[in-house]
Amino acid sequence: MENVVLLAVDGSDGSDRALDHAIARAKQGGAKVVVAYVIEWSPYSFSTAEENATRHKRRETEIERANSEIVAPALKRLEGESLEYAGIVRHGHPAETLIAIAKEYGAVQILIGRRGHSGLKSLLFGSVAGNLIQTAPVPVVVVP
Repeated sequence: MENVVLLAVDGSDGSDRALDHAIARAKQGGAKVVVAYVIEWSPYSFSTAEENATRHKRRETEIERANSEIVAPALKRLEGESLEYAGIVRHGHPAETLIAIAKEYGAVQILIGRRGHSGLKSLLFGSVAGNLIQTAPVPVVVVP
């Protein structure tokens, strides 16, 4: 079994602190770090025919932007650390998608910052970290 740590990032200060923790954890335990960003998206949203025609292009643009603005900077920080790492961007429900990624990569742990960019919405509906703590099949570390 491979030693893989899944790091959920969103470009926030909390995400940066979680990255620092992931680097320390990976160095200590010889883990591979998989950096993941999930673009929140629901397949249950109703769209017009015109919107459906442009959806694929819009999703590809979102993935490119998330890679360049959020995942790439995290991977850049990992470059000089003598660690194995990978980056991934997916669309979906954040907690569910992170769990699917953890299963796909065989992650033994998920790391996430306590506070991300979700703001008021997380106060009303619960945070991604809170959802992961309740539903993830592997330990979740929430970095303050």
